[in-house]
Amino acid sequence: MTGGAGFIGSNFIRLLVRYEKRHEVVNFDALTYAGNLANLEDVAANRRYKFIKGNICDAQAVESAMRGCDAVVHFAAESHVDRSIYEPSPAIQTNITGTFVLLEAARKLALPRFVQVSTDEVYGDIAPGQFADESYPLKPSSPYSASKAAGDLLALSYVRTYGLPVLITRSSNNYGPYQFLEKFLPLMITNAIADRTLPIYGDGAQQRDWVHVNDNCRGILQVLERGKVGEVYNIGGHDVVDNLSMAKKVLRLLGKPESLIAHVEDRPGHDRRCALDGKKAATELGWKQEIKLEEGLRETIGWYGSNAKWIEDLRAGEYRQYYKKYYENRADSLKAIARQQTEIDQKT
Repeated sequence: MTGGAGFIGSNFIRLLVRYEKRHEVVNFDALTYAGNLANLEDVAANRRYKFIKGNICDAQAVESAMRGCDAVVHFAAESHVDRSIYEPSPAIQTNITGTFVLLEAARKLALPRFVQVSTDEVYGDIAPGQFADESYPLKPSSPYSASKAAGDLLALSYVRTYGLPVLITRSSNNYGPYQFLEKFLPLMITNAIADRTLPIYGDGAQQRDWVHVNDNCRGILQVLERGKVGEVYNIGGHDVVDNLSMAKKVLRLLGKPESLIAHVEDRPGHDRRCALDGKKAATELGWKQEIKLEEGLRETIGWYGSNAKWIEDLRAGEYRQYYKKYYENRADSLKAIARQQTEIDQKT
């Protein structure tokens, strides 16, 4: 699998190695800013787990790591929308070119299974009261979601053209332990624990559909083992909550004041609502949500509260520069994007 040192990938490895115990796992990961081997300390010595450092855009390294495998589960991605807005190139390179390299290696080695792990954001804004099923049009709003949609379509083309046995999962917003601090819930939780400001984009009325990472990992495993080749499976929690309400939930559970909330300028192209219809995975694979949001949120807050060293190690690294750029100097960063676009417009 790729990207196993990241948030969802590390939880998926833990599911396979500690609980399922019928799989062997090769974790191929470049260990970029969000890849953290500390996420896997509890399984690192397991005889059914192996780590290989490598970049998915390196065709030779990919093919070497893939030899002898029975399946690929492709988690590796540049996955943060804000980063893709400020610097689109890494998302395009990793999420499109990297996926292409993996597909080519899988085709050359005739692998019997390839799962492309994707996102609900490929569907774009979902109207109030609606939930996107697998036939919903793809209307990505950011370089990140567009690159994931491109990777999905490329993967599906390999089914039709080459007969490669590809399957796709698209999940709603994941939350749970080991999630990198830049994502919404870890940011809210860790800032609240430290009595720091909770930055809310715009009016905070953007709605997201939440699913616990362990529920998503179980769904991915079910798709890997029983899904139909060439099919897309949504994995969604049907727990749709707006961002401001979610921040207030976190503060309430931590006993912190709502005065910590601060509204900041919204990001460009921000989806107002994401919501998935997961009936297909439930009907065909028997997947169901086991961890309800209130329970999962309490457990997640507890995990971050009990892992202060993990948090501080991340804050001491690249995340410090990220936070300064995207929050402390947010106005200047957004103005830089606007100036760049003005210059492009003037040239054309």
